[in-house]
Amino acid sequence: MNDFDYLGKNNIYLDSACQSLRPRPVIDAINDYYLHFNACGERAKYKWGRITDEKIDSVREKVLKFLKLKSKEYTVSFTLNTTYGINLLLNQLDPSIFDKVMTSEIEHNSPFLSTMAFAERTGVPRIVMKRNDDGLIPIDDYDFKNALVVINCASNFDGRKLGNIDELIKKVHKAGGIIIIDAAQAMAHSHDILEKTDADAICFSAHKLYAPSLGVIVWKKDLLKNLKTYFVGGGMVDDVDKESYKLSADSPNHIYTKFESGLQAWGEIIGLGAALDWLNNLKKSDHERLAENYNELYNFLKSSNKVHLVNNEANPTISFYIDGVDSHLLGEALSREGIMARTGYFCAHYFLDHVCHYPPLIRFSMGYHTTKADIEKVKTALAKILK
Repeated sequence: MNDFDYLGKNNIYLDSACQSLRPRPVIDAINDYYLHFNACGERAKYKWGRITDEKIDSVREKVLKFLKLKSKEYTVSFTLNTTYGINLLLNQLDPSIFDKVMTSEIEHNSPFLSTMAFAERTGVPRIVMKRNDDGLIPIDDYDFKNALVVINCASNFDGRKLGNIDELIKKVHKAGGIIIIDAAQAMAHSHDILEKTDADAICFSAHKLYAPSLGVIVWKKDLLKNLKTYFVGGGMVDDVDKESYKLSADSPNHIYTKFESGLQAWGEIIGLGAALDWLNNLKKSDHERLAENYNELYNFLKSSNKVHLVNNEANPTISFYIDGVDSHLLGEALSREGIMARTGYFCAHYFLDHVCHYPPLIRFSMGYHTTKADIEKVKTALAKILK
C-alpha cells in the first residue's frame, strides 16, 4: 500500500494492537496543522484559531458518523488514551447510584485496574465476569441491577468480540445500570460492532486507529446528570470567581469540555479526522487483502502441533506460544529478521497468566500495511524454528 511507502523491506511491523502505523495522509494532516495554522482551539479569535476550531468540530462529527451515532444523543471528548478516558469517567461518576462495579476476566489492565481502584475507593463490590471462548458474556449468569459495567468489545490478545453487546447493553439498562465500552481494539478493524450502539460511553485510543496518539470518549449526553466534576482547569470554564467557577459544559454547545481540561492536542485530533477519512476511503480489496494475510498466517500456525494458539479463529491479532521456545527469545530472534512482534502478557496479566496459566506469549497483530511478502517472510522465519 503506497500510503506506507516509508516502510523498508526489512521492517515488518506486527504490533498494530499496541499502536498502528500512520498512513501518509494522516502524517500530512498533522504537518499541515503545525506548518500552516498552529493555533489553540476554543480560545483564539484570529484566522488560525478559527481554522483550528472548524477542523476540530468536524472531527467530532466524523467520529459520530463513523459509529453511526446521533449528535443529539452523544458527544465526543478528547483525552490522552483509553486508560485515561475510563479513569476520568470512573472518578467522576457518582458512586452512590451503583450497587456494584462489573468487568470481565479478559480485560486489558485499563478497565481491569480502574474498576479495581473504583471498588477500593468507593466500597462498591466488584464482580469479574466470565467470558466464553468466543468472547460472549453469559448474560443470564449475572445480576446487573444498578451496576456500573466496564467491558471490552474486542480482546487485545486474540480479537475475540463481544458478539452479544446489544443484548448486554439492554439488560444493563433495564436493570438501572450504566455501561462503558472499551473499544480500543475494535475501532480499526471491527468498528461495525459498535454502530448505532446504545452504550453510555465508548472509550478508544486513536493510535490504534491509524491516527496519532490520542484518547477519545464518546458519551451519552444523558450521562451528565450522574457526573461530578473533580478534574478541572483551563479550557473548561466560562467564568471564575474567587471561590467558584462556571463550567463551559453547562452550555449544550460545549458539553464535550466536561472531560477536556487544559490545552488539547489539536494536531493529533486533526490527524484523527484524516485517519477516519482514510479508513472510509479504503477499497473492498484492502479489506480482503488484510483478511487473506491474517488467515494465511493463522492457518500456518495452526498446522503445527508445536504451536499453541490462544485464538479460536483467525483475526488480525493472533497470540500463541511454541513448545520449548521462550517467547521473549523468539521475539528477539524475529527482530533480527526485521520482524517486530510483541511478547509477554500484553497488559492482560490476570486472564493470560493467572486464569489460563500460559507462559509468556508472542503476538502478531496485523494492519492494512501488512503485505503478502511480510507474511511469507514470517512463515519462513518460523519454519526454521519449528524444525
